[in-house]
Amino acid sequence: MNKAQLIDAIAAEANLTKADAKKALDAFVKTTGTALKKGDRVALVGFGSFSVNKRSARTGRNPQTGKPITIKAKKVVKFKPGSDLSGHVQ
Repeated sequence: MNKAQLIDAIAAEANLTKADAKKALDAFVKTTGTALKKGDRVALVGFGSFSVNKRSARTGRNPQTGKPITIKAKKVVKFKPGSDLSGHVQ
């Protein structure tokens, strides 16, 4: 499902216009990104939680040459699904 399909599904499920569904989705993405950038955790009971983890620097290998390279440390977004979401998938 891409963004346009998600907007269509949200609009149909919540009885909203597509424009309102797009605004709501964009607001969710922007607000979640802002909170994660601050280092906060975003938890939606039943759906899941978003958090930021630090990945330390490590040594990897260039797949073409096989030479060792250093991979820089960085922050990554982590999503842990909630019980309701996990139950829908099974």
